[in-house]
Amino acid sequence: MEETISLRELFAVLRKRLWLIVLITIIAATVSAVISFFVLTPVYESKTQILVNQAKNDQQLYSNQTVQTNVQLINTYNDIITSPAILDKVVKELKLDKSAGNLSSQIQVTSAQDSQVAQIVVQDTSAKRAADIANTTASVFQKQVPKLMNVDNVKVLSKAALGENPSPVKPQPLMNVAIAIVVGLMVGVGLSFLLEYLDNTLKTEQDIENILELPVMGVITTIKDVPKATNVQRPDLTARVPQRGETFGS
Repeated sequence: MEETISLRELFAVLRKRLWLIVLITIIAATVSAVISFFVLTPVYESKTQILVNQAKNDQQLYSNQTVQTNVQLINTYNDIITSPAILDKVVKELKLDKSAGNLSSQIQVTSAQDSQVAQIVVQDTSAKRAADIANTTASVFQKQVPKLMNVDNVKVLSKAALGENPSPVKPQPLMNVAIAIVVGLMVGVGLSFLLEYLDNTLKTEQDIENILELPVMGVITTIKDVPKATNVQRPDLTARVPQRGETFGS
């Protein structure tokens, strides 16, 4: 027996369990808001830029080949910046209570395609410490490059600055709440259809017609209990039956 379901029935299921969908959505949004505002630790981000540029003398002019060489060096410099050779000195200089490996997970080096500018991005739970790490990393790298690569072609283009009221980059409470609302709606709708699928009870005559594929000939309505009457005078069943020729009261 093939079962079909119409859009009207789908909307009927959603309307019947609308309270469940709304409840799950509110709970999900509330939990997400509480965790985002009161549980998760804010993380701040600071950035500093370095310029990779070959030294130029009077006889040397910039060319496409020189620029491409600098761009290719950036990929190598990206690995050097996050290496223990640089970060060990950063940890020592800032007296950080962490290893170079842990610090490396907080640092990301990015560069645009065909650009001689690399960007050192640092994330930390302290805005000031994030700026200090970014600036110190760029400074240490600039000092160590001539020793490691025998070239002096790195300049600090811009330093990380600490604003008056720095804003954390994560968590993002509004984004988290919006995601929680969407997830709550999806869970609520899915749970509503699941409960409707598992509910095999017969509630209306239409359910019987759908299962038996037979028309309903009649319906017995619910009969409520009739309240017992009070102070009702019952007939005297012990009265004598009058005989022939007698009348009542004789």
